[in-house]
Amino acid sequence: MSTSNAPPSTAAPSPKTLVVVCTYNERENLPRLLPRILAALPKADLLVVDDDSPDGTGTWAESAAESEPRLHVLVRKDERGLGSALRAGIQFGHQGKYEFLLNLDGDLSHSPEDLPRLLDAALATDPPADVVVGSRYVAGGKIEGWPLRRKLMSRMVNSFATRALKLPVKDSSGALRCYRMATLAKLPAGALKSDGYAMLEELLLGLHRNGAKFAEIPITFHDRTEGDSKLTMAETFRSVRSLLSMIGK
Repeated sequence: MSTSNAPPSTAAPSPKTLVVVCTYNERENLPRLLPRILAALPKADLLVVDDDSPDGTGTWAESAAESEPRLHVLVRKDERGLGSALRAGIQFGHQGKYEFLLNLDGDLSHSPEDLPRLLDAALATDPPADVVVGSRYVAGGKIEGWPLRRKLMSRMVNSFATRALKLPVKDSSGALRCYRMATLAKLPAGALKSDGYAMLEELLLGLHRNGAKFAEIPITFHDRTEGDSKLTMAETFRSVRSLLSMIGK
């Protein structure tokens, strides 16, 4: 039997991490997305929160979870909306005693390969970041596949939201993020109320008011190539109304 004189490893253990993907009619994208997430963060768990998609997204995810122990699936039959889906993911994270929760869209608009960069930024910044935003609007960030009109509209809405809510980020509506669970646990009960896309700003606002430390890293956002966008005109107006209701509170 041979022995080794090598010193014991001093590498810090990987933090317990959960990746949350909220889905509705993403059956075409999920089979390509999930393997990339699992490969990008080999020690993380993955939760799919599906709003009982008519196209069978949830059914496919449940079947995939049978052979993948790191994959968990929550199919919600009585609730709909990104806001409540994110709240369900956060609750799952608290119950599982995870240290970090990462979120990205289910339509391949975000690159799963960026997830380790977000987690590394949360661990490496000084002081350590409580929230890391994958940003389209910092130096090096960009959007691919959108027409100029949509890019200008998104930038204007983001600029208005960040200034009106006094948020310390440039991209307040992007979903590619990393949260420190201990910081999320400090949010007052009932602080998160939005059901739609305004939840993304509401989360940042609540965390900022509770003293969270923020960081942003540049990412490339890709327009979806399969399926339909959930951000309809009606949802846009609903999100704007929710955003306006946050101002001054």
